[in-house]
Amino acid sequence: MNLTVKQTDIVFRIMRELSGDQDSARLRRRVGSLLLDLLDARYFASYVWDDAVGEFTDRVSLNMSDENLNSYEGYFQYRDPITPVLQRRRKATCVSEILPRRRFVRTEFFNDFLSRDGLHYGMNYYAYASGRNIGDLRIWRGSDQEDFTRREIAILDAIGPAFTNAMRTALMREGRNNPELNLLAALDRAATQATLTKREKEVCAAILAGHSDKQIAEICGISFTTVRTHIKHVYEKFGISGRSQLVKRITCH
Repeated sequence: MNLTVKQTDIVFRIMRELSGDQDSARLRRRVGSLLLDLLDARYFASYVWDDAVGEFTDRVSLNMSDENLNSYEGYFQYRDPITPVLQRRRKATCVSEILPRRRFVRTEFFNDFLSRDGLHYGMNYYAYASGRNIGDLRIWRGSDQEDFTRREIAILDAIGPAFTNAMRTALMREGRNNPELNLLAALDRAATQATLTKREKEVCAAILAGHSDKQIAEICGISFTTVRTHIKHVYEKFGISGRSQLVKRITCH
């Protein structure tokens, strides 16, 4: 994609931040500020997903009120019509892609939460490490602006993988969710050696999490038969014949 001189400079600054040695909150705050400038947006929020309790925690925000965000954490995140759908997307996605604007503006979520801070047009990116959501980027524009374009979605999507790697490194350094993240790091090392595809890595991660073949099909949005095909290929690449051997092979890395 073609970037302006200003956009190119901001992207380089974002990449420098993502390659630095800083904690996950400071990382998201600094990158968030740059993303607002890069994407001509006004509002930014970011959370770390806590799989154990099934909710978003460790808030970082820019230009949004703490009071309103407290209401999100205590009430609206459990009545959110867009975030669960966006969270399942493995790429940058506009809100308008998953919920028509005319329906969106009639929701309680929009009228009693988002619009109070002036948020009208949103785009989110959810960071996944080997199939597990470990953090996000939520970027919003105001009512006097326009929705994000395909080009802007592509820009955020291009930055996403570097953000994911930086978040995983920061969280491991902080010791949060350490056993799980260590296991995902071991999976990445093993997957590289065995030349697993991206989808095969996702299936492996789901197996390590204890999911059945049927559950993996639902999680990955593929058919049961396709799941079995991916598992067969994984076993062949590792030279193993079952789940217990797969777990042992990964955890020994």
